[in-house]
Amino acid sequence: MRRPRLTIMPLLLGLLLAWSGSALAQGDAKITQMLVESYDLLEAGKLDQAKAVFRQILQLDSGNPVALNNLGAVMVKEKKYQEALHYLEQALPRARGYKEMVNRVCAVDGLCLAFRPLQEVYGDQDLEPLVQFNIDMVKARLATRE
Repeated sequence: MRRPRLTIMPLLLGLLLAWSGSALAQGDAKITQMLVESYDLLEAGKLDQAKAVFRQILQLDSGNPVALNNLGAVMVKEKKYQEALHYLEQALPRARGYKEMVNRVCAVDGLCLAFRPLQEVYGDQDLEPLVQFNIDMVKARLATRE
């Protein structure tokens, strides 16, 4: 009687691991889709809707560097440079080593770059230098306004 129980336990454990792995992959795909949607809203000038989606992403993945960077880009568009810098500085340490396949980039007011990822979750573009560029540009704008 014990023998069947021993073979069922590894089978159940394997199924549980397979299910949790696919659930995590689904979550990543959902976040990527939300990033695409929010970028498109930003590019269309629908800033309030874009911000709402970026904030939803950050509820699911609080350190997502693309969402933090792009939320900073929205703040630049709204000329809220200090707030933009806040989001960008949060994104920077998380962007280090974060690989993304960036599909499109838009310049927001010639000052800050927002990124639209491809549907794939991972890629070969390291976001750290791009986020650092945005920080430098926002700091330069803040310096000229003082």
